[in-house]
Formats: sequence, structure tokens, C-alpha cells
Amino acid sequence: MVDPKHYAVEETLKNGTAVTIRAARPGDGDKIREAFRNLEAETIYTRFFGYKTEVTDAELARITGSDFDQDVALLVTVGSNGTETVIGGASCFATDAAAPDRSAEIAFTVEEDYQGLGITSSLLRHLVRIARDKGLHRLEADVLARNLPMLSVFRRSGLPMTLRHENDTVHVTLSLLPLAE
Repeated sequence: MVDPKHYAVEETLKNGTAVTIRAARPGDGDKIREAFRNLEAETIYTRFFGYKTEVTDAELARITGSDFDQDVALLVTVGSNGTETVIGGASCFATDAAAPDRSAEIAFTVEEDYQGLGITSSLLRHLVRIARDKGLHRLEADVLARNLPMLSVFRRSGLPMTLRHENDTVHVTLSLLPLAE
């Protein structure tokens, strides 16, 4: 079982940078706001399907208050303690806890200087492990059709995947169930 209060893994990016992937905590609000302020407009648009200038208090509360039961929020950081900087994150929010085939919506954000270094693939692996541990059957995401790097991460995941195109958006469904033999 995953212990949310102590979930932390050290990893090395493709360029040799050491990062920590860890659970978001109640005290991370300022670090998350700062990371958001450092994002380029295009990254914000790609993640939120529109432009915005800040993380809302409600969004921040959901991220920093994730319980690792219905909601999971992971941060990717460089540095440690007082010098820790958030460079990315992922969320996994259960959509219908009462459904027999439980699913969750997933989303990712990575600061531009760290894109293409394997962060999103690593975050997805962690979310899959946690989601399976929680008995989820599917992970779902809406992705802009032009966001080819994100769609590529899903394709390379090795999970059975279905795609549904709706205008300029692709709805991705990843199955977490074992393949029938």
C-alpha cells in the first residue's frame, strides 16, 4: 500500500538531473504558485485549454489536500529542503467512487526547461502504480490534439489505450486491468 505522507522517490532525468517525485503536501502552496508563475503561456494553455494567470485557491486546496484515496497529487522537485523548487506535477482525481469500474482523470504539467527529459513518463508510471493499488480500472485524460508529446507518452506507456477525437481534443482512456491471456 502507498503511504501518502511519506511517498517520495528519487530519480534521475535523461540529462542527469536528480529529482524527487513526492506527494504534494499542505505546506506546498507557495511552491506550487511560484512554479505556475514561471510557466510559459503556451504550457498553461496546453494544460488548461485556456490562458490563466494563477492557480485558484480551490485548485491549490485540491492539490495540497489530496488524500491518496480519491485524489492523488504528485510533485517533481529539484533541490532540497529550503531550496526545493517544483518543476512539474501530476494529478489523479477519481471521477465516480461508487462506480464498479472506477476511473480517474489524470493531468500533467512540466516546466519548459525540463520537458522532454522523461518526467511525464515517470509520473505516469507512479500514477499507474498508485491507481492500481487503489483498485482503479481506468485512467482518462483530455489532451489537445496538437499536444503530440503528451499523446506520445500515453502511446509509449504500454497500457491498452483508446482514443476518442472531439474537435481539437483527444479523450484518452488507459486500461489498468490485466490483459486476458
